[in-house]
Amino acid sequence: MTTPDTQRPRPGADILRTALRRNVGAMTWGTVLMGLYQAGETAFPIALGLIVEHTMRDRSLGSLGLAIAALAVIITTVSLSWRFGMRVLQKANTTEAHRWRVKVAAYGLQPVARDVDLKSGEVLTIATEDADQTADIIEVVPLLVSSLVAVLVAAVALGLADIRLGLLVIVGTVAILSILSVLSKRIGSSTREQQARVARAGAKVADLITGLRPLHGFGGNHAAFGSYRRVSTEAKHQAITVAKVNGVYAGTALALNAVLAAAVTLMAGSLAFSGRITIGELVMAVGLAQFIMEPLKLFSEMPKYMMMARASAERMALVLSAPPVAADGRERPAAGADLDLDRVRYGSLRELKFQVAVGEFVAIAPYQPRAAADLASILAVKVPPGAYEGAVRVGGRELADLSIEAVREHMLVNPYDGEIFAGTLGTNIDPSGTSRMVPEAVEASMLTDVVALHREGLDYGVRDRGANLSGGQRQRLSLARALAADTDVLVLHDPTTAVDAVTEQLIARNIAKLRRDRTTIVITSSPALLNAADRVLVLDDGVITAEDTHRHLLATDQDYCLAVAR
Repeated sequence: MTTPDTQRPRPGADILRTALRRNVGAMTWGTVLMGLYQAGETAFPIALGLIVEHTMRDRSLGSLGLAIAALAVIITTVSLSWRFGMRVLQKANTTEAHRWRVKVAAYGLQPVARDVDLKSGEVLTIATEDADQTADIIEVVPLLVSSLVAVLVAAVALGLADIRLGLLVIVGTVAILSILSVLSKRIGSSTREQQARVARAGAKVADLITGLRPLHGFGGNHAAFGSYRRVSTEAKHQAITVAKVNGVYAGTALALNAVLAAAVTLMAGSLAFSGRITIGELVMAVGLAQFIMEPLKLFSEMPKYMMMARASAERMALVLSAPPVAADGRERPAAGADLDLDRVRYGSLRELKFQVAVGEFVAIAPYQPRAAADLASILAVKVPPGAYEGAVRVGGRELADLSIEAVREHMLVNPYDGEIFAGTLGTNIDPSGTSRMVPEAVEASMLTDVVALHREGLDYGVRDRGANLSGGQRQRLSLARALAADTDVLVLHDPTTAVDAVTEQLIARNIAKLRRDRTTIVITSSPALLNAADRVLVLDDGVITAEDTHRHLLATDQDYCLAVAR
């Protein structure tokens, strides 16, 4: 019985095959042109040998002129074939690397998350360095074939002079490649480990940058730097190991190539001394022994690059072949549909049950922050439907039956720590440039003072993660983006924790006004937002324990009063 592993090719090998198949045309032209280059390089000493042979025999200026013209043709062929061959191959290489970078990024941006045990920094390394190294296979194969052409041309030319010289080149080349293939395997395993450690170091940097502000706040930046230094040191040691292996490989290849060139030279000298080959053939053999070192060097380096490309392809396969976290449904929620949670059990939530009607403004007051985070994750479809018990329905249809992309178009869950991107205020509020609600969203989120503060207005430049904005400004910018999306259902998680009480009151009223007749849910303990809601659901110990207006709960529920009163 055949195992699944033998039935299905390895994902890394599939990626390399795809890259080769997509670039057959460019690789064919590149191989032809680089083959001409290598053939021309090898033809140069052959031509010199023939020139010496005919010049000594004929001793005529005509023969010398013809020989010089032949050398000019060879030199021109070498120059043009190299220039255009490398142009074709490098264009194909760059284009293919771009395709894989876009593909890895597209997998990361899909509505359904992939089950990949990698941090964002590691995925970034895969999408850049590994994509580039995988695309190198486009250049490696033509260069490998062209180098083989040069070795074969040299072997044939030497074999015509004396069969022993040709056999020496062929046997020596096979021996060199056999020895180097063993070393290339070590390079592949060492490179995979180096790439993994570099990716981990990149992930650590991404984590530290994300948490830079809180780290400075409690003085943990020195400990964090020490943690990164340890991870980076491990990557450095592995890089040194890879460099040592590469050095041994390159040194061995150079030594073996030199030994083969010396052997060809010595054998040719011995044959010339004994009269078995002519002076012209000796000149050709010595010249070929020198010129053949370059294609042999290139030929012997190709296995190393192929192993590196394979290692990178296998790392890309970790992302590209990872299964989705959840199956994506095909149905779409009805416009203006209600939201219904029926006995949901997940994390700190237990038997959570409530319903929000179309056009209703509901506030959920969580007594435990963990319950609020778990609820927001479920509504944002960050938790697969199969990972929790119970059902979440939108318009009477369960999330498992709905397209996740359609759900997110219909229902937006804005997290309390919404990311701010490098760009402008305008591009952060309306990334797609299609919203008609930008002015209203800016006004409702009380972002008007930030816009008015700068001469550029909405075109004011925002640094990465909003580094040039205050905490309150970043939070209001994130809220403006959520409001500008104008979705049927909007879920806000603690949207005003970083603003002052007066601004919070205004924002609460503005949200209620702007979202009138649209379904809105706010997970918060803010009295202003709770008061603006049509009704308040109290979430305590994973269940809804009370339901009423904010004012009535303040008057009748002491625990509620202690939890939300400021």
